[in-house]
Amino acid sequence: MVKIEACVESLYIQPKSMHYVQNGREKRWDMVDAHNSVAILLYHKEFDAFVFVKQFRPAIYLKNNDGFTYELCAGLVDKEKSLAQIALEEIEEETGYGVAPQNLHKITSFYTAVGLAGGQQTLYYAELDESMRLHQGGGIELEEIEVIYVPRSEAKEFLFNEHIAKTSGLMFALMWFFEKDSRV
Repeated sequence: MVKIEACVESLYIQPKSMHYVQNGREKRWDMVDAHNSVAILLYHKEFDAFVFVKQFRPAIYLKNNDGFTYELCAGLVDKEKSLAQIALEEIEEETGYGVAPQNLHKITSFYTAVGLAGGQQTLYYAELDESMRLHQGGGIELEEIEVIYVPRSEAKEFLFNEHIAKTSGLMFALMWFFEKDSRV
């Protein structure tokens, strides 16, 4: 059963309306105040594969009646820790791998959902191998995360497959990787 209702209260988002004047015209824009986030492109050296997570996203379900998306390992910036520390925690929680701080490399930051929320996402990169595995991953508490390995040789086809729901951060990260890595 699926039931959709108005969101009156949330720990994660706060709907707001902004009233402003632009070029002499009064305007109103509805938006959502949301947390910033971190995301990590993970490359498993031994498997020659990218490590993604697959999750059910209700907002995507409304659009495609499936709701499962392939995403980078990611998390909200909702605690008083450095962005890098939050990223390292998310890697372990979601994928089960432990990455040393010196092996986490910042790529860049950018804004997401600019017409709705405008959260800033900071993108990192890390390489993995099986010696770094701490557990099977899958998230914490009520999260139901599936760890997915996409071989590097299939990643470009995966990237442009319109039948697979992917996030823009994942797509941007793969394009960054292909740009920097001439082996592909």
